[in-house]
Amino acid sequence: MVMKKQILAIDDSKAIRFLLQTVLGREYQVVTVPDGYSAMYYLTHRNLPDLIIADPQLPDMENWELIQQLSSSGMYGDIPVLVLSGLDKKETEAKCLELGVVEYFLKPFNPVNLLSAIDTLVKSGELGKDLSVMAG
Repeated sequence: MVMKKQILAIDDSKAIRFLLQTVLGREYQVVTVPDGYSAMYYLTHRNLPDLIIADPQLPDMENWELIQQLSSSGMYGDIPVLVLSGLDKKETEAKCLELGVVEYFLKPFNPVNLLSAIDTLVKSGELGKDLSVMAG
């Protein structure tokens, strides 16, 4: 039995959390949380997901704050982040570039395209992990 790759999804919308769980749950172990505090709580308890999906607008943080914390963290900086944004395309694009976010989708998004982007990211993440094991 192969272990399912783990995805942490952070979005304050219950509908989006449910959608992500439904769309991704067949192939991935999906953990969904509603805010930045819950995400950090989850991560600090030694959970290292293979991918993080995050909404830049969370109720308990400034816009982009969580994503900024993740990207500058020594512990979580290597985990690929995919952004699901309700903000406008220009701002989203600029911020993703600035913070090293690998992929973003604007809401509303196509779940099929999202799943295929996630498959690609998780596979490229595996390559990175294999390389770092060899280098270490």
